Amino acid sequence: MSVTGSDRPHTLTGRLGVGSIVFMVVAAAAPLTVIAGTVPLGLAAGNGAAFPTTFALCCGILLLFAVGFCAMSKHVPNAGAFYAYVQKGLGKRLGLGSAFLALVTYAAVQLAVFGYIGAVIDALVQHWGGPALPWWVWSLVVAAVVGVLGYRHIELSGKVLGALLIAEVAIVLVFDAVVIGSGEHLSTAFVKPPEFVSGSLGIAIMFAIASFIGFEATAVFRDEARDPQRTIPRATYTALLLIGVFYTLSSWAVVSAWGDAAAVEAAGTDPGNMIITTITNVLGPVGGDVAQVLLMTSLFAAALSFHNVLARYYFSLGNAGALHPAVGRSHPRHSSPHVASLTQTVVAVAFLVIFAIAGMDPVTQVFAWMAGTATLGVLGLMTLTCAAVLVYFRRSRVDTRVWHTVIAPALGLIGLLACLVLTVSNFPTLIGGSGALAFGIGAILVLAFVFGVVWSRLRTVSGSVPATTVPAADAA
Repeated sequence: MSVTGSDRPHTLTGRLGVGSIVFMVVAAAAPLTVIAGTVPLGLAAGNGAAFPTTFALCCGILLLFAVGFCAMSKHVPNAGAFYAYVQKGLGKRLGLGSAFLALVTYAAVQLAVFGYIGAVIDALVQHWGGPALPWWVWSLVVAAVVGVLGYRHIELSGKVLGALLIAEVAIVLVFDAVVIGSGEHLSTAFVKPPEFVSGSLGIAIMFAIASFIGFEATAVFRDEARDPQRTIPRATYTALLLIGVFYTLSSWAVVSAWGDAAAVEAAGTDPGNMIITTITNVLGPVGGDVAQVLLMTSLFAAALSFHNVLARYYFSLGNAGALHPAVGRSHPRHSSPHVASLTQTVVAVAFLVIFAIAGMDPVTQVFAWMAGTATLGVLGLMTLTCAAVLVYFRRSRVDTRVWHTVIAPALGLIGLLACLVLTVSNFPTLIGGSGALAFGIGAILVLAFVFGVVWSRLRTVSGSVPATTVPAADAA
């Protein structure tokens, strides 16, 4: 499919600075949700009280990945993110395979969030004396609100995400400050190597690396950034460092609030309510109630952020000719990927209806299965991207800095491959299901990638979409 005439490539417009992009990608990581959901699992099934150190280790691996990713960003002029990088370094076929893998991956993580938030809202409503409704009713309401915001200009989403992110981070930081200020039971396990390698380090790394999903989406907002060549690298490093420090500090505070042994015991006894209980013990009942509400807004922020990422993947693929050209059109007034946004909303709603009809549990099935799928998919995408960075700079020689183009990407590739192997080997644990289910999910991801490769042979897909201005008919 060639893109010509009235269907020529469109681009999005915006004046997003480093702060706005950081808000969106950190919101996608859902910091409070990670502290509430992942930390207890890491303490109980991973390496115990030393789990906070695992966040620092994974942050280091991803920083190595980010070095090459950011160095290459100035040579990738479109907003296709991972698939654009893979296409530039490894060719169009593998690039389009990565694109369809990314669509499945980010769709899965958004569905995971929709499932979880439905359960959280239902619990909150009943807690405050409201009616008991099916989880999917709330999930569909959230999907509709997210769809409306995604249809509008990106700066509106940025403002909403900024407000929600500040609130959820603030209460955790207050909790951290009170725990550290008290000086009681401050954990030292995170600085003891024997503690770090105790238990199941592989499972700990798997849970920790999954918590960073979302930081890599900075490049998706390239067309809407104020100064892409500077804004995107700065936003990537800033988001990754903020997430890494926040996770490490806050998980250490959680352990310290209980004491090493007691924290592991509490995580194993009631992982679902551990964090709310911890915050209530430290900040009182009001703090616990506020944390429950902010857990809901944290999930909403993640859903909105991933919706924006997915919409821009659809938009970029529509411009490249891999999908219908209409998907690559921008709104005449909002300068948003409105068709792509609507497409993503319809897809999400359709799957939520299927999950509801199937009677799936929103947490143990929808959230666990979809989050596991996303973790495996993102690790595969980052590994391909790291390889693409190495190949691209070796072939093009447009950047001869050894650290940025060889050493850091190579170390990042080794680290990501290790994380990928650990995730695959422990995948049934991550999704809370059987080996057959794990195999089925892995097969879906592989088939999505293969479909993209085959699709590239059947379609006339353009290379990188040129950085053009929005046509007059589409201008605000």
